[in-house]
Amino acid sequence: MQLKDLLKYENIVIQCHDNPDADALASGYALKWYFEQNKVKARFIYRGRNEIKKSNLLIMIKELEVPVEYAPDFDEVPDLLITVDCQYGQKNVTMTQAKKIAVIDHHIKSNTVAGFSWVRSDLGSCSTICWDMIKEEGFDPNNNRLLATALFYGLFSDTNKLSEVSHPLDRDMMDSLVINKGVIMEMVNSNISLDELQITGKAIINYEYHKGNKTLVIEAEACDPCILGVISDFALETENVDVCVAFYESPYEVKFSVRSCSKEVHADELAAFLADGLGGGGGGHMLKAGGTMLPEYLTKSAKETIDERLAKYYEIYLVIYAKNTKLNLSKMKPYEKINQTLGTVKLSEVFPIGTPINIRTLEGDVDTVITKDAYLMIGVEGEVYPIDEKKLLSSYQMTNFVFTREFEYEPRIKNLQTNEVKLVMPFAKTVRTIGTSIIFAKPLDQPVKLFTAWTEDKYYSGQVGDYLAVRADDEHDIYIIKERVFDKFYKAR
Repeated sequence: MQLKDLLKYENIVIQCHDNPDADALASGYALKWYFEQNKVKARFIYRGRNEIKKSNLLIMIKELEVPVEYAPDFDEVPDLLITVDCQYGQKNVTMTQAKKIAVIDHHIKSNTVAGFSWVRSDLGSCSTICWDMIKEEGFDPNNNRLLATALFYGLFSDTNKLSEVSHPLDRDMMDSLVINKGVIMEMVNSNISLDELQITGKAIINYEYHKGNKTLVIEAEACDPCILGVISDFALETENVDVCVAFYESPYEVKFSVRSCSKEVHADELAAFLADGLGGGGGGHMLKAGGTMLPEYLTKSAKETIDERLAKYYEIYLVIYAKNTKLNLSKMKPYEKINQTLGTVKLSEVFPIGTPINIRTLEGDVDTVITKDAYLMIGVEGEVYPIDEKKLLSSYQMTNFVFTREFEYEPRIKNLQTNEVKLVMPFAKTVRTIGTSIIFAKPLDQPVKLFTAWTEDKYYSGQVGDYLAVRADDEHDIYIIKERVFDKFYKAR
């Protein structure tokens, strides 16, 4: 289903959740703008008991000309109702009757979703979904700089000042939008009210410190999620504090913010661990992350749940430093690598030698400079990583057929000098593995954080069922192989 499929409706109402935030306002704004470009009338409303009063949102509505109406007593029955940044029938949006319902949202999909729905819970903001859908229809939000600025601020606000951005599509939107930085700064500097300043102070005073793990847990009153980031950023500067989790609990959700300055704790991994199975989700990057839990999934208070999950997180992981570790091979089995047909791209065919580039994939961004022997490998599951020609030819034979593969997000390469972006797959050719490499491996019976011999500041996570492996010819070349791909890569000797 595409946005253009909704153009047939004459009476359209776009509704965001009650007490709207910047992401909800930007998303509704984008949809209304799209319909206007197609000469279709649509109203953009919010309902509920409270009219918008937050300073940053009032600035947003005025300076960016957000065409939203407060309609608490709305009683029309439109041909189509689109709920944006929320899902029809949930607690945070006042019920509006309509002949047809559509949902556009980035939260976890509920059982109440009906009719047309575009729910992308892997994305950091609903603004990103609307931006992507509009771009797919051939329209560029940059043609309206006020809208582009609103979309940027929607992502900015919903990802705690971009600290929780993890999906490449979020980064694509962030990079491409042409914004009014002055208005962004005005909104950012009006984000905290005096009442929220008081909330911040009270929360910090009532901290809970877990000495063994150097972790602070701070409970705040219900507030703008950005306040949690302010609290956790400030708290992390405290002596002997390596990790901070700040949170609030409301009738509708539990929001939390995670900060880490410990190489043994990635904030995004901890956020995902805290939220796992609790109706929300967590994400971000190594140092800053955040997430959501839904109250109906909790059997205890949010505080008790977070405390228990923190204790479990620190308890279950085995930390391995490959540089100083020799595995007991008598408890591992020998395997040899299976020949595979993979993909490769010679980077100098994409941009000239010497070009600084950003390689963007679902797994993250990689910055590098193109050399004459620089290549890109494309693995069995579509994973992408740089490799030099010498290492490539030591393990693979060039077969040079066109390599095709479908991706959830197609990797792309950005020229950092010109900002030109090119997709990877049009340049991809096949290679085939040669020779036989021997490893010793065993399935993990507990989660592992592995610092390889070459990456002492970043660990790789292995879960129960994944394989811990070591090359037969290098006892310190220890790595993790995911359970789902092990049989594709290796067979027993």
